[in-house]
Amino acid sequence: MALLRFEHLSFSYPLADTRALDDVSLEIHKGEYVVLCGPSGCGKTTLLRHAKPGLLPVGARAGETFYKDAPLSQLPELTAAAEIGFVQQNPDNQIVTDFVWHELAFGLENMALPVPVIRRRVAEMASFFGIEGWFYKDVTELSGGQKQLLNLASVMAMQPDVLILDEPTSQLDPIAASDFLAVLGKINRELGTTIVLTEHRLEEAFPLATTVAVMDGGRLLCTGTPAEVG
Repeated sequence: MALLRFEHLSFSYPLADTRALDDVSLEIHKGEYVVLCGPSGCGKTTLLRHAKPGLLPVGARAGETFYKDAPLSQLPELTAAAEIGFVQQNPDNQIVTDFVWHELAFGLENMALPVPVIRRRVAEMASFFGIEGWFYKDVTELSGGQKQLLNLASVMAMQPDVLILDEPTSQLDPIAASDFLAVLGKINRELGTTIVLTEHRLEEAFPLATTVAVMDGGRLLCTGTPAEVG
């Protein structure tokens, strides 16, 4: 059973002359590290947003997205929020609270988890991502790399089955970007979390990937191992 499946998915934005997605079919299985690549404007972000109900774009749509063989449109909101994690390009767009520790707990509080469970998960994520040193800082004091790492830790605190990242290093400096991608590899190896990543730093993303998918003009050109696609 595929964890996430796009089945003959086509999509057009309002007033657009061409399709952003054109008959895309792709399966993503548990434990995979999938790198989705292609030129800017080829439909990568649009495809990823079809895997997260809260970020679904508005427009004309055909085909379907399935999560664990169930249509994504029928997925309960709480399940979609907890089990499908999403990290966006701009670190500032995803932070919603004032302090680091509160940001880590925010998603868990909205899931109405018991306080002891929230405290344990926050502590685990702070340790796993090495952010104990700025645990009590105001988020406005953080660098771009720290903010993006905080976004990632906040999503991972909810223990998602699949983690989707839309060019998460696009606004980071080279060192922060390398560190961030290394953390993604650690998450995939040690936690077994399925990762779907769009990224332009392919020289660093390819060695981590188990599967690579290439898009152009809204269509899926090919999929395979990094060696095959390369």
